[in-house]
Amino acid sequence: MRQSQLFTKTQKTAPKDETAQNAQLLTRGGFIYKNSAGVYSFLPLGWQVIKNISQIVREEMDAIGGTEMLMSALHDKHYLQATGRWDVDVVYKVIAGGDKEPAANISWTHEEILAEIATKYVNSYKDLPFAAYQIQTKFRHEPRAKSGLLRGREFLMKDLYSFHVSEDDLYRYYANVAEAYKKVFERCGLKAYYTLAAGGDFTVSNTHEFQVESPVGEDTVYVCTKCEYAENKEVSQAKDGGACPKCGGAMREIKSIEVGNIFPLGTKYSKAFGLTFTNEKGERQDVVMGSYGIGISRLMGTLVEVYHDEKGILWPEAIAPFNAHLLALNGADGAPVYDALQTAGVKVLYDDREATPGEKFADADLMGIPWRIVVSPKVGEGKVELKRRAEAESRIVDFDEALRIIKH
Repeated sequence: MRQSQLFTKTQKTAPKDETAQNAQLLTRGGFIYKNSAGVYSFLPLGWQVIKNISQIVREEMDAIGGTEMLMSALHDKHYLQATGRWDVDVVYKVIAGGDKEPAANISWTHEEILAEIATKYVNSYKDLPFAAYQIQTKFRHEPRAKSGLLRGREFLMKDLYSFHVSEDDLYRYYANVAEAYKKVFERCGLKAYYTLAAGGDFTVSNTHEFQVESPVGEDTVYVCTKCEYAENKEVSQAKDGGACPKCGGAMREIKSIEVGNIFPLGTKYSKAFGLTFTNEKGERQDVVMGSYGIGISRLMGTLVEVYHDEKGILWPEAIAPFNAHLLALNGADGAPVYDALQTAGVKVLYDDREATPGEKFADADLMGIPWRIVVSPKVGEGKVELKRRAEAESRIVDFDEALRIIKH
């Protein structure tokens, strides 16, 4: 893409009402636009990042047998009334024209929706297990919307739901999802701790979260320095420096950002909707369920909190909107290099704007694309200046060598 074709522009200063680094840098870099407290639009560069994260998530969910679908965002009130969640504080309720009382809500989660859908298709043990997921916008009435993409009222989420004949089968799949989540976060460039946590409004049993260490995180987690076993402070008896209950190693206290969670739901939702199956003995049993979430947009914000410096963002290569940022300086024609990069399969943003070298360098650092390629009269014909965003030094190389390095 030619940068001159982007309708968005970078900003020299951060919005006064944003204090989180992710909100400041993503806004300044032209990735997001704040519509209101906790509500953001994803601009072209930001949407490409979201698509890259979503693709990694899709691949790993598909690998463990998940089937993608898309469920309704508008829910009749009978869904949440059936499970006693209609009056949960975070629910956005909808009053239709002429009505005096809300008769529906907009999506905050989909356990109820898919449980009812499954009643139409599950009859026998032979119909189980199955797992279905979606990537969809969720809405939660967050009273303290803050920290940019880390605590919002509208956000993008991957939610997966699984259906089983027994708790044993549920927990086998639960372990598979935990491994898949580990792969997702590793592919995104994040170290996430598998953390014992409380159930909240979803289930009465303990659950698990995936927590990324960050000084701006709102969670407090105890992590073993030896085996990396972790517990959320809400359910933990551990203390900083205390003994790990698993291996005896020392526990350390960290601040962290929750990027994913998994819930063993049991039969709470199947009982509410009459979701049963006939077992091998001909008896009717309640289906056992699990649910599993990853905050796609929150993951984007977390990546910026983890990967940034004083100049801007440092996107991991798997997540970046482009592989390379091509800068043409001092009247140089970058079009031949741009065409060659595209032909070689390199996703490239070509800064073809009429701007000073200083402005182009500053914008490249702010936007954080992994590789910067410079063409200019000073560099010389057939050569480019190549620099990795996360490194201080650049080098002059032949174009073919630059291509080899970027694609390696």
